[in-house]
Amino acid sequence: MTTLGDLAAMLSGRLAGGDPGAAVTGIAPLSRAIGTELAFVSEKRYLAGLTATRAACVLLAESWESEVESPVPVIFVADPYLAYARASRLFEGAEPEFSVHSTALIDSSVQLPRRVSIGAYACIEADVTLGEDVIIGPGCFIGRGARLGDRTRLMANVTLYHGVHLGARCRVHSATVIGADGFGFARRADGWERIAQLGGVRIGDDVDIGATVTIDRGALDDTVIESGVIIDDKVHIGHNCRIGERTAIAGCAGIAGSTQIGAGCTLAGQVGVSGHLEICDNVHLGGQARVTKSIREPGAYSSGTPLEPSRQWARNAVRFSQLESLQRRVSDIEGLQRRVSELEELQRRVNEIEAALTRLTASDEGRADGRADKSS
Repeated sequence: MTTLGDLAAMLSGRLAGGDPGAAVTGIAPLSRAIGTELAFVSEKRYLAGLTATRAACVLLAESWESEVESPVPVIFVADPYLAYARASRLFEGAEPEFSVHSTALIDSSVQLPRRVSIGAYACIEADVTLGEDVIIGPGCFIGRGARLGDRTRLMANVTLYHGVHLGARCRVHSATVIGADGFGFARRADGWERIAQLGGVRIGDDVDIGATVTIDRGALDDTVIESGVIIDDKVHIGHNCRIGERTAIAGCAGIAGSTQIGAGCTLAGQVGVSGHLEICDNVHLGGQARVTKSIREPGAYSSGTPLEPSRQWARNAVRFSQLESLQRRVSDIEGLQRRVSELEELQRRVNEIEAALTRLTASDEGRADGRADKSS
């Protein structure tokens, strides 16, 4: 049983107005939490909801303490959202018991650790190395020579090809495939010649990989996912990519082969990155951003077409198809403007010449008149 006192200690917070021995059985939104459930407020604009909450306790920022009057107990913490994230794992549900299901197929060369959980119909090939407290869900396939670090967990139906290495405390969700061939083919006269993908995939510690993710093995060197990376569902990472520490990649993003992404980056949903590029540390790519060249300066970058009413979008789509002809017209106009400027300059020079000729004629006439006066 988890108590308010346990939570306050685990979160390095201060309990105000509550019984440290009171039980907490779950977490719920502020407006719906009742009885023994914990709630949290991550932004000041939601503090008004405190007046009606029936939660057992609420997580609040310690910087708000002087401004807040709560009808229920409070645990004041430095960062309520981070505290909520940590507390949530207490109520995630029990992990499978450490046991090996009778239907699992395990090669005789595999040395099982003292504590391991292997689900029904899992298949583990020769020379696989499993760390302590590893959990392998039902239907998983682990290829020859793969390695899983301590406390790594594979959900049901994960596929690890041969030679894939996962570090400690990783989580991989269902239907993800790690170590499939990269998209490597050489053109020949009558089609394509497959290039054997001889590298592997190396994944660091504390990496979280969503469902239906594909991470291809390298052609010669390994594809590398460094420690602390988090990857959402339906992401594709091509062969020989390298993803830096603590980078986050949201759903449906695609990264073509041999691209290097630095540490601390974020890729929002549907970002597309071309191959053989380099993206430096601390780059943040907005949704649907299309990256076609390397990025060497940290910062936020965006592209893509924002949402607008269909009628307006249709008009803009027509205009987009007219951009080439419009560019030609603009170029023609600019050419005419240059010609006009040239003609104006020519006219200015003609005027100067005419003025000079006029002055010269007047001077000649004056000299002629002077000579006539002298001869008379």
